Amino acid sequence: MTGLPRRSLLVGGAALAAAGGLAGIADLARAASIDRTNTSGQLRIGYLPITDSAPLLIAHAAGLYEKGVVSAAKPILFRSWASLAEAFVTRQVDAVHMLMPTAIQLRFLLRSPVRLLSWNHTNGSALTVAPHITDLGQLAGTQVAIPFWWSIHNIILQQLLRAHDLVPVVRTSASRSARTVELIVMSPSDMVPALANRSISGYVVADPFNAMAQVRKIGRIHTFLGDVWRDHACCVVLAHDDLIENRPEAATSLVGSIVAAQQRINADRAAAASVLSAGAYLPQPLPAIKTALTYRQQDYRFLHPQWQPQRLGYQPFPFPSFTRRLVEAMHDTVVDGDRRFLDRLDPAAVHAELVDDSFVRAALTAHGGPETFGLPSNLTRTEQVQPR
Repeated sequence: MTGLPRRSLLVGGAALAAAGGLAGIADLARAASIDRTNTSGQLRIGYLPITDSAPLLIAHAAGLYEKGVVSAAKPILFRSWASLAEAFVTRQVDAVHMLMPTAIQLRFLLRSPVRLLSWNHTNGSALTVAPHITDLGQLAGTQVAIPFWWSIHNIILQQLLRAHDLVPVVRTSASRSARTVELIVMSPSDMVPALANRSISGYVVADPFNAMAQVRKIGRIHTFLGDVWRDHACCVVLAHDDLIENRPEAATSLVGSIVAAQQRINADRAAAASVLSAGAYLPQPLPAIKTALTYRQQDYRFLHPQWQPQRLGYQPFPFPSFTRRLVEAMHDTVVDGDRRFLDRLDPAAVHAELVDDSFVRAALTAHGGPETFGLPSNLTRTEQVQPR
């Protein structure tokens, strides 16, 4: 996607510059109104090179996408959440995996006609720190990188910091005496070298960037985010409203392919890692990708080992309880940008407007039922969140 205008995304000011953009919310709002007609009618997939995107990529590699529905071309790689979200709202791509808090922002702040069709995965992220850091209190007076303001990474990191009497700050230098930690937005691909040269003390991000720090011995995983919020959703599958309204059969096919790909990954994670590497879907080295998909529980200490926090889960059902708890958590999260839209949101009502789960319910039925993914048959759950 070269030669396209670089617009900023979602949060304004200095944070946009950090995310790779130049302008503000108004630019994105205007961009969101542009209908770039896809004359081929075939859905174009966009993704970030992280293991979270694996279902979209394995579906392509394994030929699971229905011919004529999804483009046979390789999914399009973007380097930052800002550029991926921009490409999606400006109709350069038609379906993406997107940070769920960002999906809420797109729908309710920018009024972009987006719809969540399924979860892409659960867990899969961690807080990685410099080797000398053994206690979160040592982060006081330092910078920690996050991939995007409205991300589950930022939300859970701030829950962790507060649980250890640390104060997250934005656009303010961190102070050891005041126990503040400065948060900065950084593209995932820039985090590993930044930690290696010690310009940051840690980062919270999706894999395989945590595994990369471990494999290269430049950092260590301090906390898997799944040990704070059990089986939380990070990335979700987004499409535009008009796909559902005008081409429901295409939405059905797309979600069915993703669910089938999730099953394939769960059946053989090592093989999936090899496909992601050999097919050049992910640019990271195979050892890091394989490690991310197959973390061994015995290699880490957990507060909740029964939660299997290290396990990157591939299951598609979007639980309403999670959406509600997420919106509530967003209220307590510091960001560099417009938060006023949250005041208009009823946490209990967001799910119904954002999510259409009819396609994923049909796909689950077609692929053996919820039990094949270890899900309760009634598709309900209670959120378990415990910062330590």
